[in-house]
Amino acid sequence: MAILEEFGHLFRPSCIAVVGASATSVSGGNRFIRHLRNFGYAGRVVPIHPTAPEVEGLSACKSLADVPEAVDYAYVAVAARNAPDVLRSGRGKVRFAQVMSSGFGETGGGASLERELAAAAREAGVRLIGPNCLGVYSPAGRVTFTEKTQPEAGPVGIVCQSGGLGIDIIRRGQSRGLRYSGLVTIGNAADVAASELIEYFLEDDNTRVIGLYLESTREGRRLFDVLRRAKARKPVVLLKGGRTSQGQRAAASHTGALAGSQRAWDALGRQTGTPMVDTLDEFLDALATLQCLAPRATASTRAVLFGNGGGTSVLGSDAFDRAGFSIAAFDAATLQQLEAFELPAGSSVANPIDVPAGALQQDEGRVAERIIATVAASSHADALVIHVNMTVILGFRHVDMLGNIIRAVLRVRESDRSGLHVALVLRSDGDAETEQRKRDYCAQAMASGVPVFDELAQAARGLAALRTIEAHRARLAAPAH
Repeated sequence: MAILEEFGHLFRPSCIAVVGASATSVSGGNRFIRHLRNFGYAGRVVPIHPTAPEVEGLSACKSLADVPEAVDYAYVAVAARNAPDVLRSGRGKVRFAQVMSSGFGETGGGASLERELAAAAREAGVRLIGPNCLGVYSPAGRVTFTEKTQPEAGPVGIVCQSGGLGIDIIRRGQSRGLRYSGLVTIGNAADVAASELIEYFLEDDNTRVIGLYLESTREGRRLFDVLRRAKARKPVVLLKGGRTSQGQRAAASHTGALAGSQRAWDALGRQTGTPMVDTLDEFLDALATLQCLAPRATASTRAVLFGNGGGTSVLGSDAFDRAGFSIAAFDAATLQQLEAFELPAGSSVANPIDVPAGALQQDEGRVAERIIATVAASSHADALVIHVNMTVILGFRHVDMLGNIIRAVLRVRESDRSGLHVALVLRSDGDAETEQRKRDYCAQAMASGVPVFDELAQAARGLAALRTIEAHRARLAAPAH
C-alpha cells in the first residue's frame, strides 16, 4: 500500500541529513549522529553545516539542497525561527523532516511560526514530524534518538506526543520485555498526525499491537474513523494525557494541546474497542499483555489465581474483582482432581489455589504442571495467573523451581486447545540479586509469549485491556437482530 511505501522511508531511511550539528561543540545534532553510530545505522549520514567541511568525522554539505541524493529523513535541530527556511531548502530533496526545536505552538507567541513551518513543509513537498519532538526509534532501520535502546525488533508500534515519555516507553518497556517495531514522537503534530501513523502500523506486517499517547488531536473525527474502520483487528491502547482540568493546562504548555472533552475520548474508546489507561505503568502492562496473548473469540471474564502466598491471593482476588473478573469456585470434578494431588497442610485448592513454596519444590516443581494442566482441562477459566514470591522460591537453591514453572506453562500451553490465557506475576523484595534473577526470568517468559507483571493488580489491569478488545470483536461478530 502507498502508506507503507511512504512511511517506510521514515522507519528504514537510506540517507539521513542532520541539520544543527556543531563542528566545535556537542549539540543535539551531534548527539543524534552518535546515537545512530552506536545503534549500528548503516545508511549515509550527512551533516548540514554552512561553513565546516566535516562534522563528527563525516563530510558535510552547506544545505539540504546540496546533498547529492534523496534524503529520506532530515533531523532538524536549529532555532525555531530558522526552521521554516531549512525546510524550504529541502524542496524536492527531503521526504521527511523531523523538527526537534521548540518555540512553536506550545508557547504563547509561537502559533504563527508553527503555521509558517507547516506551510514551508507543504511548499517544499516535505512531510513534517513535529515540531517540538525528539525523533524516531526504529530497531529494524537502526535509527534511534536516545541511548541504551534495544536493537531487537518486535511487534509493538508506538505513536507518542511526548518525547520524554517516548524515552520512558522505550527503556522501561524494553526492561519489561516489550519489543518495538517502531516509535515516533509527534510533538505538536503540525503535519503528520497520529491517525496516519496508526494507519501505517495497521498495515505493517511487523506490527501486531499499537500504543498511543496523546494529549490532544486536531483530527478527532479522522482518528475516530481510522480506529473504527480497523475493527480492533490490531489492538490499540490509548494513554490519554490531559484528562483533568489541571492536566489540560499542563498539556497546553507542553505541546500547545487543547485536550477536548473527556466524554468524547471515553466515547471513542467504547465505540472503537480501544482500551484507555491512566498511567504509564498501566500502558506498559496492557502492551505487555497484548504483545504476548492473542484475543479470544469471547470476552475473558473468569480467572484462576495460583501461587504461594495466602495474603497475596486475597489482595489479588480483590484486584481481579475490581477489574471485572470472576474468581469463582471450582466445580466438584475439578476440585476432586486437585485434591487428589494430596498437597501438604497449608495448601488450598479452592480458587485461588494457594500452595506453599515447599510443596512446589517437590519433584522439582512438577506438581505445578499438574495443577496448571488440570485448570486448563477444566474449561473453568479464561485466564490463569500464576504468582510467585521470588524471595521464598529462590531460597530453594538446589532446584530451578521458577524455571520449571515457566517450562510447565509452555508445555501445557502447547497442548491446550481452550485458548486459556496464562500470565505470570513475579513478586520481588527489591534485593539486587533477586531483581537480576527476576529480569532473567521475565525475559525468558516474555520471549516465550507469557506476559510478566510485578503484582497481581497489574496483571488484572492488563488482562482487562485484553478483554476490552475481545468484547469489541465479539460485538462486531454477533449477528444483527
